[in-house]
Amino acid sequence: MILNEFLLEITIKNYSERTKKSYRNNVNLFLTWLELEYSITEIEDILVTHIKSYIKYQSAKGRKATYVNSILKCLVSYFNYAVDEEYINMNIAKRVKFQREDKVIIKTFTDSEVRSMISSFSYNSYMEARNKCIVALLLDTGIRNAELCAIKIQDVKEESILIFGKGYKERLVPLSPFLKKVMLKYASIRDFYFKEHGQLFEYYFLSYRAKPLTIEAVERVVRIAGERAKVRRDIRCSPHTCRHYYAQAQLRNGLDVYSVSRLLGHEDITITKRYLQSIQDEQVLDMSIKTSPLMNLK
Repeated sequence: MILNEFLLEITIKNYSERTKKSYRNNVNLFLTWLELEYSITEIEDILVTHIKSYIKYQSAKGRKATYVNSILKCLVSYFNYAVDEEYINMNIAKRVKFQREDKVIIKTFTDSEVRSMISSFSYNSYMEARNKCIVALLLDTGIRNAELCAIKIQDVKEESILIFGKGYKERLVPLSPFLKKVMLKYASIRDFYFKEHGQLFEYYFLSYRAKPLTIEAVERVVRIAGERAKVRRDIRCSPHTCRHYYAQAQLRNGLDVYSVSRLLGHEDITITKRYLQSIQDEQVLDMSIKTSPLMNLK
């Protein structure tokens, strides 16, 4: 089947497991719907109207524009592959317009909540020190959950960490003096803890049994930090919210959107601009005064 070929192709391209799952599910659901509704099983029989009908069907179910657009993006890639492999002559999915997405105001932690989340963990045990370091690293670098889990000891340098992002793209994220101090304390406690247990390891963050951390484990750590810090109920305590905090804090502190985009590992600044939209007008005015050309004449 073409779908299996397509999935093999994106595997070869080193897409993340989460991305591959998204492509597989979205394309498979579309093909299943197509067979049930129109008895179509061959790709050359699919018309633009079929794709439009499917998009309309998803919208009628109350799906948000961002969700519907993610489906369409997967279909565009699928039909692109079919064109490249000469199964069809043109990519009909490109003739379907993406839906207009509402402006999203991304709510994240306050500085006070961030201080409380980090201080909610101590250095009294390996697990406490590890969790403190995890929360501090997420908040001070904005790296993704999966990127944190993948960090190896050899990736941590004196001034930066080598991060392997989406599509296995490499980037460096800097270490602030505050974060370096937390990491040094954690590393010392970790090394002593596992030396006592006679265990060797290569990953920077480990379970108490010296296993690499899972995405679910990191999510649990951030959730516990939020509970201990009594973060507001309407704020989702997750690694991705830490990423939102980092981006907005960097923009508020005057770092330009292009630099923030590179540090976050975004492919383009479109996604980064969403964080900028969430900064209040008063904060933007304050930022612009600090960067005023005439106020900064040499």
